[in-house]
Amino acid sequence: MLYESVDQAKKKGGGCPSQSKQANQQEEQEKMIQASLAKIKHKIFVLSGKGGVGKSSVSANLAASLALKGFKTGLMDVDLHGPSIAQMMGMTQLLDVSKNNLLLPQSIGENLKVVSIQALMQDKDQAIIWRGPAKTGMIKQFVGSVEWGDLDFLIIDAPPGTGDEPISVVQTIPDAKAVIVTTPQEVALADVRKSISFCRTVKIETLGIVENMGPFKCPHCNEVIELFKSGGGEATAKNEGLKFLGSIPFDMAVVKSGDEGVPMMMKDKSSNFSKAFEIIVDNITKQLS
Repeated sequence: MLYESVDQAKKKGGGCPSQSKQANQQEEQEKMIQASLAKIKHKIFVLSGKGGVGKSSVSANLAASLALKGFKTGLMDVDLHGPSIAQMMGMTQLLDVSKNNLLLPQSIGENLKVVSIQALMQDKDQAIIWRGPAKTGMIKQFVGSVEWGDLDFLIIDAPPGTGDEPISVVQTIPDAKAVIVTTPQEVALADVRKSISFCRTVKIETLGIVENMGPFKCPHCNEVIELFKSGGGEATAKNEGLKFLGSIPFDMAVVKSGDEGVPMMMKDKSSNFSKAFEIIVDNITKQLS
């Protein structure tokens, strides 16, 4: 009887009942995602070809800077395997849920709202050991389950690399633009070129490249120190026909502020890091205005 039912459904144009149910679930999920993102003007992915280049730090400080400029800003951490935003933004509580069973972002200051996938976990040290389809499903469900309201900007701290997770994020928010983060040395630049190729393949507009952990002055002798060389990000942007958004100097205070849960842009706007970051934010907002 089961085979007859399926066959009858196909003859009627209804298809397999299980496929129809799955299609309905996917349609409902797409509607939730569209509703969650409908009132957001600009969506920006912060991407990197590899981990360890400061992608999350750039995401946190970019969102903080935009909020300080008066823009209504959201910051979303969808890095399943290495969520850092909760720690960097001082989030210690689980997220609340609205009457509509949607996640309520945590407000930080007047203009900044933050959600992190880590804030859904009882144990922050819990590892997510899933295969691709499960991770894709979780990312889509997470993106569609947040009640953002009206925002000028949504900054998305995306997973590193060019695999299942970043593809899922990009496909879930197809109208977002990309900011690619690298450090100056060739090992990182080789990976960032893959990120550039990734963006072109999936047809995402790239706003430009940020060079993180650039040269800085020694606090004792004022000699310029290049921990990871210099100029690699700018040269790569030029070679790839992309805008170079700016270079951020290495600063130990940024490490400390991240551990303390306060982005450097909110802690010390007079630092060389903050001044360099202002240039980057201006270069981004000018393109979007």
